[in-house]
Amino acid sequence: MGVAQSMSGYLAARLVVSISPADVGQRVSLRRRLPTGEYSDVVGVLESWSAGTLRVRRRDGAVAQVAEAALAAGKVVPAAPPRRRARPEPPG
Repeated sequence: MGVAQSMSGYLAARLVVSISPADVGQRVSLRRRLPTGEYSDVVGVLESWSAGTLRVRRRDGAVAQVAEAALAAGKVVPAAPPRRRARPEPPG
């Protein structure tokens, strides 16, 4: 996703969907437009893309369904970094 400057001097993001059904199995970042007009992001593994619906498994195991028509942007992203282990409490 790039950034472009408009005539008025404000910066605006250019939203691009650069994923396809061929990316099933990849980790993706999606931005979808909600019915309220706001945007919401979904990050996880693209499990399926069929009948106009994308299914994305989030890190916590939950599955988000995103309507293809609601996609504002999407791209393949690198694998999530490993989770840090909690530090043990020092003896005290």
